[in-house]
Amino acid sequence: MKHIFFLLLISAVQPVLSQTKLEKAITSLENNYEQEKVYLLTDKPQYAAGDQIWFKSFVFDGYNRSTLSTTLFVELYNSDKKLIDWKTILLTNGEGSGDFKLKEDLSEDVYFVRAYTPYMTNFNEDFQVVKTIPIYNPNATETLEVSKSSDWSAKTFPEGGNFIDGTPTKFAIRLSSNTSFPENWSGKVIDEQNPNTPITTFKSFDKNVASFKITPTLGKKYQVIIQDNAGKNQTINLPIVASSGANLEVYSSKDGIKYTLKGVNLKQQLQNYKIVGTINNHLAYKANISQLTNEVSSLIPTKISNGNNGILQLAIFDDQDNLVAKRLCFIKPNNLKIEKAEIISQSLKQTPRSFNSIDLSPESVFKNYTVLVSEDNGSSNPEEENILSSLWLTGDFTSKIDAPAQYFSKNANSEALDALLISEKWERFDWNTVLSGSVPAIKPNSQKFLSYKIKPLKDNALMKDTNVNLVLKLGENEPTFNPFKTDQNGYIYLDNLNFNEPLNVSLFVNSEKNKEASTDNLFVTVEPLVNPTQFKGNFPTTKYKLVKSAERKNLPQTISRAINTQKNNKKTENVDVQIEEVKLTGKKADPKEELDKQLSKGMFSSINSTIFDFVNEDQHAIGSSNILDWLQGRAAGLTFQRNNSGINVPYIRGQQAKLYLDEIPTDPTMIANLPISNIAMVKIIKESGLVGNAVAIYTMRGNMKSKNNEKETQNKNSSVIKGYDKPSEFPIEMLNNDDSSKKIENDTRETLYWNPNLFDSDYVPPRIKFFNNDTAKQYKVLIISFDEDDNLLYDQEILK
Repeated sequence: MKHIFFLLLISAVQPVLSQTKLEKAITSLENNYEQEKVYLLTDKPQYAAGDQIWFKSFVFDGYNRSTLSTTLFVELYNSDKKLIDWKTILLTNGEGSGDFKLKEDLSEDVYFVRAYTPYMTNFNEDFQVVKTIPIYNPNATETLEVSKSSDWSAKTFPEGGNFIDGTPTKFAIRLSSNTSFPENWSGKVIDEQNPNTPITTFKSFDKNVASFKITPTLGKKYQVIIQDNAGKNQTINLPIVASSGANLEVYSSKDGIKYTLKGVNLKQQLQNYKIVGTINNHLAYKANISQLTNEVSSLIPTKISNGNNGILQLAIFDDQDNLVAKRLCFIKPNNLKIEKAEIISQSLKQTPRSFNSIDLSPESVFKNYTVLVSEDNGSSNPEEENILSSLWLTGDFTSKIDAPAQYFSKNANSEALDALLISEKWERFDWNTVLSGSVPAIKPNSQKFLSYKIKPLKDNALMKDTNVNLVLKLGENEPTFNPFKTDQNGYIYLDNLNFNEPLNVSLFVNSEKNKEASTDNLFVTVEPLVNPTQFKGNFPTTKYKLVKSAERKNLPQTISRAINTQKNNKKTENVDVQIEEVKLTGKKADPKEELDKQLSKGMFSSINSTIFDFVNEDQHAIGSSNILDWLQGRAAGLTFQRNNSGINVPYIRGQQAKLYLDEIPTDPTMIANLPISNIAMVKIIKESGLVGNAVAIYTMRGNMKSKNNEKETQNKNSSVIKGYDKPSEFPIEMLNNDDSSKKIENDTRETLYWNPNLFDSDYVPPRIKFFNNDTAKQYKVLIISFDEDDNLLYDQEILK
């Protein structure tokens, strides 16, 4: 959002012309307080152990997609703050996507997904996204329940921050809770000396806030008594009534924000007071009151935000540049600037496992979409959070707000949003800190994308100011030869790298005169310049609690369906394996089969396996740091989870697979340290007899030699760099007439379509295509997009 600096021009107000302490503070604010926020969309609000979490991240700088960062760290934690998994996500125009594969033996509990850019670590950790994810497991001894207790407390907030004698003042009442909020609550305002006669009464707008107005009298003490629907009550003292001060009233309309500033018993009235408005830490409005007056009013037009929605912070400073009042308000709350998707055709059926499609207009200014299609079960539960509430509200506040999406829904109450903002404080910066001249300590901005520090060693000594050669090989691409000169500290820097395949870095040095070149005395290490940071704070409190499971565990319907879907996926994988086995039947023995017969014995001779031959075939494994990394994505049903040492651990159909080296049980660390050049064969075994699910590694025997043995030799002069995590491809289930569908009695998929990057085409309209499950009669379709000017398209509809 590009802000316009608007100078207020009315008879009592003139532009600020001289450079003051406040002017210097505003300049500092402009230059030092650029900040980011993240919205994380997941395909479902809750999961079963063994599920896959699909996520899309949107990173904003204020109300526009951020160009500050190209890297996002997304981490999965359990409730004990143990890191379960993490992803390094590439950001393109502030957007990126990925997924987590959950283990089938994951304990039932509340888990947390944390997301942040390296730049965000310069500021308060509380502004990083921590998303609550309940995960259920039917085999767990404990089960999640929603806490029925409502342990709440309340606070009152006068508009503008002041409560002055004889001045009508609007108050906001805000509830907070570590568990659940009461459904509704009400209250009354009393004079302590006359408690039986209420001055005014009020009812809550929602679970978060209420408001009332009162005109106080100096010397009197006022209280608010609040009671919820369950009968719990709390009494709160209102602030002491002041004899003088500045009273600020604000009203937001479609035309702009009208404010009235009144001075009460001020020596110089409001002369030389300043009104400053900021949006996203940038100056949007500024005025100076030059004449003697006790009241000024004006309308701040919506052009200060280019007509866009957002939060304006109004701050009032006295003639000595002291902050005396402040107020947050929302720009155009009843006129949200949101575009809708242009659907030009749709073919939706209620027939089980039928093909469905939705076509978007190819002539739209929106060219790249995030799309989620789920079965709509007719539930009336409102959406708790969405990209609107994150962009315009929760992304900039750290307090707990119940169901923030309600403030931007079709039936939103603008009074409730206004009361909420009266109760909030803008903590992205503090005016008094900025006025004092302090600035945040910003670490040197990192390069775009990924950067690494290379340390070459020769005979265990640093090579300072030395010409060296690095051979870089990305995945299966041809290697490139790159001459470098180390700096005075002996380092080489690789900057601005954007890759998601293993990058092999090999060090070579020109031979000395009359000596044969050798790599035996060379060693190279690689260190990322930007790393994930340890989470130091506390996870947000939740409405869930763990209780001992009953004999017959009652699972939420969505979780029962998710577990059934996992079973269906396993049946489909088994069919795929059987088809491959049938194809092999009757074929002549090939070199791979002969190698298998030579190496596999006894219970390892199962035909229900996938074999990779490193003796007779070129497996193009030179770019991988170890065989476990190389195996990722190469066998159906085989996935990996990193352990605490960063080593990939194999899982088959959600369960940890056994690891064997030459048919002897081993562990991932042993396999990770095994040179790929020593491997003859890898065998993926699924649910076979005594072995069960296993990954078996076989080493070279006798005179065996890999087809590319010399090329694949991993020397100490080489190191492998992991880049961005490549997102998995969401499967489009086609359960209509094939063999897989015959094995599936009940298709219970909840997420029918997930595409975080649906592109427009010059020739074909962007098409959303998916297959129905067995029960869906209508579909919940979510579409998000941004145009080149960062105008937002947000469309959530129920289609039939």
